[in-house]
Amino acid sequence: MRLTVSSVILALLWLCGPALALAPPMRMEEAFTLSIDRAGSTAMFKWTIAPGYYLYRDTLEANTGDGRKLELQTQPGKMKDDPGFGSIEVYFNETTALLADAPEKLIVSFRGCQDGGICYPVRIVKVDGLHITSSDPLEARPTSGTSFQAFTPIPQVSTTDTAVRPAPRAETGMVEEIMSRGGVALLLASFTGLGILLAFTPCVFPMYPILAATLGRQGAALSPGRGFLLSSVYVVALAAAFSLFGVLAAWLGQSFQIALQSETAVAVMAGIFVVLAIASFGMVDVQLPGFLRNRLARSQRPLGGSIRSTAILGFTSALLLGPCVTAPLAGALLYIAKTGNIALGAAALFALGIGKGIPLILIGTSGAALLPRAGAWMVQVRWLFGFIFLGTAVWYFNRLVEPPVTLGLSAALLVTAGVCFGAFDTISSEVGLGKRLAKSGSLLAILYGMFLAFGAAGGATSMLQPLKGFDATMAPASPGLTKESFASVSDEAELRTILARSSKPSLVYFTADWCVSCRVVDRSVLVDARVAASLKDFNLVSVDLSDMTRDKQKLMTNNGVVGPPTMLFFGTENSATKSLVGDISTRDLIDAAKTVAPTPQTANLTTGPRS
Repeated sequence: MRLTVSSVILALLWLCGPALALAPPMRMEEAFTLSIDRAGSTAMFKWTIAPGYYLYRDTLEANTGDGRKLELQTQPGKMKDDPGFGSIEVYFNETTALLADAPEKLIVSFRGCQDGGICYPVRIVKVDGLHITSSDPLEARPTSGTSFQAFTPIPQVSTTDTAVRPAPRAETGMVEEIMSRGGVALLLASFTGLGILLAFTPCVFPMYPILAATLGRQGAALSPGRGFLLSSVYVVALAAAFSLFGVLAAWLGQSFQIALQSETAVAVMAGIFVVLAIASFGMVDVQLPGFLRNRLARSQRPLGGSIRSTAILGFTSALLLGPCVTAPLAGALLYIAKTGNIALGAAALFALGIGKGIPLILIGTSGAALLPRAGAWMVQVRWLFGFIFLGTAVWYFNRLVEPPVTLGLSAALLVTAGVCFGAFDTISSEVGLGKRLAKSGSLLAILYGMFLAFGAAGGATSMLQPLKGFDATMAPASPGLTKESFASVSDEAELRTILARSSKPSLVYFTADWCVSCRVVDRSVLVDARVAASLKDFNLVSVDLSDMTRDKQKLMTNNGVVGPPTMLFFGTENSATKSLVGDISTRDLIDAAKTVAPTPQTANLTTGPRS
């Protein structure tokens, strides 16, 4: 145990140490000082580069005021392995460039980065004789650069550019705001607390039966101490996966998350849980390859084998069950993208994962005393975990199939479980309370399963309201919003065209079929009549990320979107003014609509009860 705790502490110190050591980024004009000297018609440009910064050779350009390109003679640079461009030539310390037949007035542009930190946008300067003035409207403030362009693109300076501008969202500044109040310690504590809150969201729910099944397999060897050890290993591996997820997402872009949440990955995971369920029922024996079993059998550390397998299970569970987009996750990822401070962003995500795992540790420790020991009970315990695994598989399939299909599968699962656990068995008057409760639970499972079956036949979409489909056949159509209420776009040009054609404010909704939170928004928020009324004067646009393309990836990049569900609000000037990320409530959406386009209708609607 001491080794495990020490490893966690050392990992945190390793993650936080570089974050404290990395100096704050300099202003671009301070990091890259440009001077000019002329000899006849030849001009020599000299860049003095601050220590810890570098300049890209292929970004050094000169042109005339009318856009005619001038040929700069640049010096050879040093090759650098850049995460964004691969192997590329850069300059450290200083460099020079010559321009023959240089006009008196010209424009010079260049771009550089902080080594191991942030990158800057292209800087454009005007040269008039020996005088240099900046033409950057933003004074070249640091933004994300080549290594992290998956989140915030480097703005291209253009007087005719009409691209949509990203929203100044609150999540982007979450890490900075916490840091300004209490430094790294407060940041880690805050993200741990946020993780505890996120532990009770739908994305984390499947982790509970997975851990319970892992502990249940220990049989008589399971004790509170053993339960604490295994659940702690599971959680530390989960948190480590969150850190890795943050770093890879920043370096590789959203495609990493989207690949993990793709239909193929979801189907594979559902299939794995089906196989685990079949194994729990004793129908097949799932084992490691023979050479690995023999090696483990020869080992005198059988305990370590289960710890290793638990760690692997925690790591993969986090990657495939946990990367739902929430405000803390988006804030940490955007911070990595904005500053390039990978260590601090990874530490925050590690703390977020630890927070998510604290309830798991409590359950693993206390639950160990509640699980039955070896005996006849263990057969039914294995069955229970088998049905839990099948339920998890159905939860995965829910992302791939229509809601009525999910209800039908759930109905079959509940009815079968009820029968297997003795719903129709005869019990004598001497039977104890435990068996009576088990029979009652089995009967309730069958009853609820029948309701779900009727609901599936009627086209219901909610497991909590399985008979609502029959009400819909007799009631008038819902006044809420549906998928057809939104105009669909798949690239930046389509979005820009739609926004330009409309004189109304716009709502752009990034969603996906595999997004669990998106389903909640679609079925509980958008269908609300108050939401439909508050968005009556909005131009509604959706971006479906279920099938990712390069154009959609670029669209997300250009608007600073980490993943679904995300809603961007655009004013009448095509400028994004507000955003909502993660779990979006009815009140959140109505209040945001009122902020962007206040009307008497939205003012009245916000007085209703909070959803």
